[in-house]
Amino acid sequence: MYPNRKTALVAAALLAAAATAVAGCESGSPNATGPSSGAGCPAVLQGAKAAVQRAESKDTSWNGPTTGPRAVAGKSLVYVAQTMTNPGVAGVAKGVKEAAQAIGWDVRVIDGEGTPAGIQAALSQAVTLKPSGIVIGGFDPRLTSQQVAQAGEAGIPLIGWHAVSSPGPSTSPRLFTNVTTKVEEVAKASADWIIAQSDGNAGVVVFTDDSIPFAGTKARLIERRLAACPGVKLLAHANIPIPDAGRRTPQEVSSLLSRFPKDWTYSVAINDLYFDDAAPAFRAAGRPGAGPPFNIGAGDGDPSAFRRINSKQFQSATVPEPLSQQGWQIVDEFNRAFAGQPASGYVAPVHIATAANSSGAASWNPQGYQEAYEKIWRG
Repeated sequence: MYPNRKTALVAAALLAAAATAVAGCESGSPNATGPSSGAGCPAVLQGAKAAVQRAESKDTSWNGPTTGPRAVAGKSLVYVAQTMTNPGVAGVAKGVKEAAQAIGWDVRVIDGEGTPAGIQAALSQAVTLKPSGIVIGGFDPRLTSQQVAQAGEAGIPLIGWHAVSSPGPSTSPRLFTNVTTKVEEVAKASADWIIAQSDGNAGVVVFTDDSIPFAGTKARLIERRLAACPGVKLLAHANIPIPDAGRRTPQEVSSLLSRFPKDWTYSVAINDLYFDDAAPAFRAAGRPGAGPPFNIGAGDGDPSAFRRINSKQFQSATVPEPLSQQGWQIVDEFNRAFAGQPASGYVAPVHIATAANSSGAASWNPQGYQEAYEKIWRG
């Protein structure tokens, strides 16, 4: 997702071409390709446009693992969810269940209900059940260090989904692997979409949950990238815990509309669910479903987000996690752990979904992942 460095000569040529390419269209529109109002950041603007074009590509053929151990029989998993009201957490849980059925394992889901006490109790219950493996579904395992230690003492491997900020194995906290896209790339893609579509001239609100380290990191990276373009102004950093989003987001949106009735032109959220909760407040204020503000989710790409995007109801784009594929990947990673092999190292590519490239779909996943994993497990 990050543009390659060019020689000064090539960069000059690209910028000259960009100046020609961006003539004649209204600034601020989600489809804008016209005269750049981001005069203060021409290189950033050109790089953002190129990155967005790549991320919106429809060519999403499977580029993940095609080899690995045969299915290890007779295993059981417990998926401990941060909260099943988080569509991303729930979407991955669904993928884990589907993959477990395909490989012949048992799965149980325990909902932590979004509170520290609830998550700790859920993980304690999971350890007590003595499964073959436990999934850390969308919460920081350092907040459950006692239960994580108990799992280690019992020899139960842990695999995270959005448990820490980076994909791959983790030693502290100890995870066989952590399944996620690269937060740096997701943050950059969502910020680049705003820079590109606004031609470098936007007033932005960022919705986040700073209580989740992964989400807080993502929000800071988004804001840092937006700051690379002087014409893009951060109006507000709206910190709303995901479990409270249904109650607090409408109130926050109403307040922001009063404070920034004209300046608020774009929004980005660390999870698409904020825009579901924001929709009633936008409607009450008489805002059009197609924007402004034009809204992009920096995860998770659940079906409700695609419905809003495809119907142009208060969301224009999302940087989706391939939720089903990641559920299947979690099962495959456990199979590697049970077989005494290392993690696959696979990280899904970043994609930007819009009404123009989603073709009415309700999710995004690389093509052919199920067939690839089933072939591996059959041996």
